[in-house]
Amino acid sequence: MEIINEYISGAIVPLALAFFAVFFIIALRGGPLFHPVLMIKGMLRKKEESGTSPLRALIFALAGTMGVGNIVGVASAISLGGAGAVFWMWISAFLAMILKYSEVVLAVLHRRSRNGVNCGGAMYYMMDAFKARGLNLFGALFSFVFTVFCLINGLSMGCIIQSNAIASAFDTVFNAPEMLTGGFVAVICIIIFFFNGERIFSVCEKLVPFVSLIYLIMSLTVIILLYKRIPSAFAEIIESAFSAKAAGAGAFGFLLSKSLRYGTIRGLFSNEAGCGTAPIAHATSNTDSAAEQGFLGIAEVFIDTVVVCTLTAFVILLTRGEVIVQSQDHMLTVLLSFSSVLGKAGEVLLSACVFLFALATVVCWGYYGKECIYYVTHTKAAQKIYYAVYVCFIFVGSFISLDAVWNIADLAVGVMTLMNLSVLGLMKGEIKTETEAYFKKTKASRRKLLKLKDREY
Repeated sequence: MEIINEYISGAIVPLALAFFAVFFIIALRGGPLFHPVLMIKGMLRKKEESGTSPLRALIFALAGTMGVGNIVGVASAISLGGAGAVFWMWISAFLAMILKYSEVVLAVLHRRSRNGVNCGGAMYYMMDAFKARGLNLFGALFSFVFTVFCLINGLSMGCIIQSNAIASAFDTVFNAPEMLTGGFVAVICIIIFFFNGERIFSVCEKLVPFVSLIYLIMSLTVIILLYKRIPSAFAEIIESAFSAKAAGAGAFGFLLSKSLRYGTIRGLFSNEAGCGTAPIAHATSNTDSAAEQGFLGIAEVFIDTVVVCTLTAFVILLTRGEVIVQSQDHMLTVLLSFSSVLGKAGEVLLSACVFLFALATVVCWGYYGKECIYYVTHTKAAQKIYYAVYVCFIFVGSFISLDAVWNIADLAVGVMTLMNLSVLGLMKGEIKTETEAYFKKTKASRRKLLKLKDREY
């Protein structure tokens, strides 16, 4: 399996991501990438009385993509390629934004209504894509295979690896037994899934902004206290950005920075752009504009990679003089970076962030898996069985070796990405039509507003 992953996750998938990113930038004339005002407008949209608001759907999607890999992944990228790797993370994030926009647009266009609630995801627009071309049987098989790999990825990356990261961090800082930590996380998830299942969105809606704010304050405190070193850090990033080593590790670190395994980076993607998982969250939005929700997909990439990864990078670069980089333990590197300025409190707060980030990811992926199970079985009983299995994996994942798990996760996310990208390319026309219609509507509204102002004047 490792040999297969070397070809899929190490070569084919990164090239496919780059190709389709450029393809959609050209096809959409780059439009969605250069309208930050529209992105902010979508985030500030008034919350409806019922359903999931666009902003709430964005926060839930962030719960699935923002994990401790945004912390550990950056440390590993810098360790591999130096400060210049950060520059290539920014470039990779820019390319990923258009892919996230495209898959979110399709998710909203092809969503379904179940008991008055919106639901959807990549498996739905995959089925519709082939059905529209008279390939019903192939579409059913294609979407089924994607759903199976999504379940595998959820149980491995979204569950076991996240649980293991929490246990490892608590063992490092508090000497807490890994099985005890795993059991604690499992109990929390039992309460959320079985006794509070309808409020999963509410849990993530409160958890993600809270932990993000803590991490933001911590990181900015370190950066402000060491502000005199910022110019030299910027200079180091730019000077080393175009070396072969930095470029390779930067792209590698970005694409794989959601990985939590200490010592190496494996085949997962920082913000899962093009993977087809986030559309499950965005499809729940009660928005009436697919393009508008697509802008929030762009915001998801920006927050996940540009903001969080950059904060981590500068904390590491600014504290390099006090910290010996742990090439085989990137979590320890970040812990030492924060503690060198904030002391023991820095270690404790970072451990809390690791716990909350990973918990949000576990909860979100539990929901993704439930939706996949429903797509295949259409029964609530199967969803409950899935939750029971998922909770067991949380406990077991806290203390088992991750070698085989990472291989499985790498293969699953690689196959999902290739399947999803192929369908995005197939449905380019729909994405382009929706985007052009949105911009025409926006321009018409602006003209109307200007005419009204002229009359008032």
